[in-house]
Amino acid sequence: MISTSDRLIAFLEEHSTEFLHNWRSNIVISEQDLYKEEVLQNGLRMFHLVKRAIKNPLTEEEIQALAYKTAQERVEANVNISEFVYNVNVGKSEVIKWVSRSGIEWTELQPYLEDINALFDRFSYLAVKQYTDIRDKQLQEKELYIDQTHKERLTILGQMSSSFVHEFRNPLTSIIGFTKLLQHDYPDLPYLDIMQHELDQLNYRIAQFLHVSRKEIIESKREEINLSAMFKELLEFLYPSLLAGDVSTTLEVDESLIISGNKDELRQVFLNLIMNSIDALQIEKGERLIRIRSVLQASTLHLSITNNGPRIQQETINAIFEPFYTTKELGTGIGLFICKKLIEKHGGEITCFSTDEKTAFTIKLPLHSSMPTIPS
Repeated sequence: MISTSDRLIAFLEEHSTEFLHNWRSNIVISEQDLYKEEVLQNGLRMFHLVKRAIKNPLTEEEIQALAYKTAQERVEANVNISEFVYNVNVGKSEVIKWVSRSGIEWTELQPYLEDINALFDRFSYLAVKQYTDIRDKQLQEKELYIDQTHKERLTILGQMSSSFVHEFRNPLTSIIGFTKLLQHDYPDLPYLDIMQHELDQLNYRIAQFLHVSRKEIIESKREEINLSAMFKELLEFLYPSLLAGDVSTTLEVDESLIISGNKDELRQVFLNLIMNSIDALQIEKGERLIRIRSVLQASTLHLSITNNGPRIQQETINAIFEPFYTTKELGTGIGLFICKKLIEKHGGEITCFSTDEKTAFTIKLPLHSSMPTIPS
């Protein structure tokens, strides 16, 4: 009788071409990476480790060998380690997805899923730790000056990221895998859209961590963006949260207004500000309102996101854009810091003004002279 492990390995080998193609299509490899081809080979090596781990437990030395090799290459490639972490997580998600599709009963699959999760987590930990150790040694040898604030930020981020990956990545991967199975097998099953919304929220938080881990936010491609369409899309995406929080919205943005910028980065800024407003309004017992308004003055766009929530004290306003400052019990303190960095990257600025009646976040962005004006 064929064992469960042999059946699972055979299934993965049968679909290895699809698995590796999906992984390669979704990973991030910098143009300046000296080890582009080796990244792909390391992914294949990790796949082989997964199959071996399904059959028999791996030794620490077996995992360490590939982790240390990868860490050394990441150092020599001189690229951000967040790309490596992202690529590993993409690989883990793909493996979990295919394992879940094997047709093997869940009770039989569960131990293997736990082993696969443990393998990826251990590999990431060893590689990142080795990468950090090598970098630290290089900095000591070359006597490079590193801003003390940034060092502390990286230390805190490392602790937060380690906890975040351990506590959230495993259930997130499982939910993603089984949600896709449910969507495939039961397309009319209710609440799947809500589950997908929550997954998007978690992925958004992960993106924040990836942004803040960079010392400088890298340059990105600009495109023309219809601002009104973007906000309509965001409000539709946030509809479950707005409904749950009993929050009304008004959108006063000219439908013909086109701005230039990175769509994903600006979307992250606006999403964060609206989500913060929803959270702030939960303290209010009366009407809860978020107003989004744009005005063009000269060649500058003035965009405000205003809520009628509680007043933010001046001493808090002076600190809310600093990294890791938060007034939320479970907040990370990086959302507004990222907003500030991304807006500054676009040549703009973001400020906050708060009274007993309203709190407004105002964004100023430069516009091209050819863009349409908005009546004030």
